[in-house]
Amino acid sequence: MRIRRRVIVAAALVVGTVGAATAVAATRPDEVEAVPTAASGTQARTSAPADEATASADTPSTVAHNGRTGRGTPSSGGGVRSVAAAARPVKEVAKAAPASVSYLANRYDVSQEEAARRVALQELSAPLAASLAADFPDAYAGMWLDQTRGGILTIAATDTEPVATAVAGLPDADHVRVVPARYTLRQLTEAAARLAAELSVTAGTDVVVDEKANEVVVLTGDVLRADDARLAGALAGAGVPARTQLRKDPSAILKACDPRYCAQAPMRGGIRLDIPRDNGTVGGCTSGFNLRARSGQYYVLTAGHCVASSTHTHVDQVWHQFLGPKVPVGVESTSPVLAEYTGALPYDYAALPYQPGALDQWAYPKRPTTPTPSLVNYWCVSDNPACANGGSHDVKVTGVTPYSSVQVGWIACATGSAYTPKAGETYVDSGAGVGYIPGTRCGEIKSTVGGGITVQVCARPGDSGGPLFTESDGKALGILHDGDPGSGPCTRADEKNTYAPVSLILDRLNARTGLGFQIATRGPLIEPIVSATRQ
Repeated sequence: MRIRRRVIVAAALVVGTVGAATAVAATRPDEVEAVPTAASGTQARTSAPADEATASADTPSTVAHNGRTGRGTPSSGGGVRSVAAAARPVKEVAKAAPASVSYLANRYDVSQEEAARRVALQELSAPLAASLAADFPDAYAGMWLDQTRGGILTIAATDTEPVATAVAGLPDADHVRVVPARYTLRQLTEAAARLAAELSVTAGTDVVVDEKANEVVVLTGDVLRADDARLAGALAGAGVPARTQLRKDPSAILKACDPRYCAQAPMRGGIRLDIPRDNGTVGGCTSGFNLRARSGQYYVLTAGHCVASSTHTHVDQVWHQFLGPKVPVGVESTSPVLAEYTGALPYDYAALPYQPGALDQWAYPKRPTTPTPSLVNYWCVSDNPACANGGSHDVKVTGVTPYSSVQVGWIACATGSAYTPKAGETYVDSGAGVGYIPGTRCGEIKSTVGGGITVQVCARPGDSGGPLFTESDGKALGILHDGDPGSGPCTRADEKNTYAPVSLILDRLNARTGLGFQIATRGPLIEPIVSATRQ
C-alpha cells in the first residue's frame, strides 16, 4: 500500500498521509516514490525504493561518512549543523513528553528508551525540514517519520548525496534515511500554485502537495466540484504527477456539543464552553487556545461551527457551566466578523472576545508575582496510560508549529471536555455517550492532506474546538473540527479525528481583519502587553 504525504502551498512545506483518492493524471508514469528502508548502520544513508514496481533496481546507494559522501562530494548545509547543535537530549525531551513516549511504547511495543528516542527525533524534524528546504532547494523533496518501520526519519531528495552528507552528523543519524524522489519540493509547490491559479482556487488549502507520493493534490467537493470541466486539462498539463481527492470524508461528524467545568483563572485550552442555540437548547464546544491581537486584547479560540452554524443565527454569548454557576466567557464578534464555518477546512474557527467584565474572571491578577504563561489543560484520563506517571498538569503554550511543518508519524495530544452526565448530575448532555471521560489523549498524526491534521485519537461530540498540541515543546497545532463517529468509552484503536490547523486559521483571520492575531504565549492579562512583537 502506498502511504502518501504532502505539502501545503504558499511557501509551505507540509507532511501528510493520503487516504482514498482518485488518480487523475501522472505526467511522469515512471516516477520513483520514496520508500524508507529498515534502520541499520550508524550513518545517514541513501537508499533506492524497495517495494515499488517503478523503482530502479540499479539506483546507486551511497553512505555518508565523516562529512563526505561515498562519491567524495564535500559536505554542505550550515543550517542543518545549527539544527543538530540546538537539539535537546533525549532524556530532556522524554521528561517533557511522558504521554507521547507512553503512546509510542504501547502502540509499537517498544521500550520507553526507544519511544523517547522517536519523540526526540520528531522534535528535531521540523527545524530540519526548514533548513533542508533553504539549503538544498534544488534537491530537497520532503520528509516524514515512519513509526511502523522503526521510527525512521525519511528524507526525499532528487540528488541524495549532498543531502545525505549534510544530515550525517545529526543526532540519531542511524535512524535517518535519504531516499530518491523525482521532483523537488520547490517544483511541486510551483506546480501547485499554477494549478490553483488555473482553477481559480487557493494554493495551500485547495491545491496541496503530497510529499511522500511526490505529487500535487487538488481537493474537491466544496470550493471546487469533483466534476469541474477544467480539472482534466489542468491536471494533465501540471508538469508533475497530479490527482484529485475529496476533501471531506462523508461519514465524518462534527464534535460540537457541551464540555464540563473548570471555572478558575487563567483561561486555558481544553475547558467547557456552553452556547445557547436558536431553539433554546444549549450546545457547546471546548476552548482551544488563547489569542492576542496586536492591540493587546485577548480572545478565546474555538471551532467556528460552535457559533456560526445553521443553529446559531443570532449573536451568541458563551458561558462556562451554563446550568450553574453560569460563568460568562465570550461573545460572538459581528464587527468585525471573527467566526467562519464553511464546512471545509481550515475555515472552522471563532475568535471570541470576552463579555464585558468576564476577563476579570479569567485573567491573571493585575500585578502577578509569578510567571503568566498561556496554558493548555492536560487532564488525566484512565485510557491515557501516561497518567499514572505524570498526572494532570498544565502545558505551557510556547507558539505555533506551522501547518507546513507538521509531519505524519508525529505524536500529538488533544484535550476535550465532552460529557454525558450520570443520573442525578446537573450537566447539559454533550452527546458524548455514557462512559466517555473528558480529558487529554495522545495519538499519532496519520495525514495532513485533506486541509487538516488527522490524528489517531479518540474524541466525542463536545470536544469541538479543543486544542491539539505537541507535549514536549508546547506548540499549538490545531483545534478539533470533526472525525469518526463514536459514542461512549474509547474502544476503537483505529479511531481518527481531524483538526483545523492553527497557523492557517491565523493567516485567514489576519488577512480578513488586519488585527494581527497571534497565539498567546502569556496571559490572558488584564493589562494588555504594550509591544506588538511580544506575547
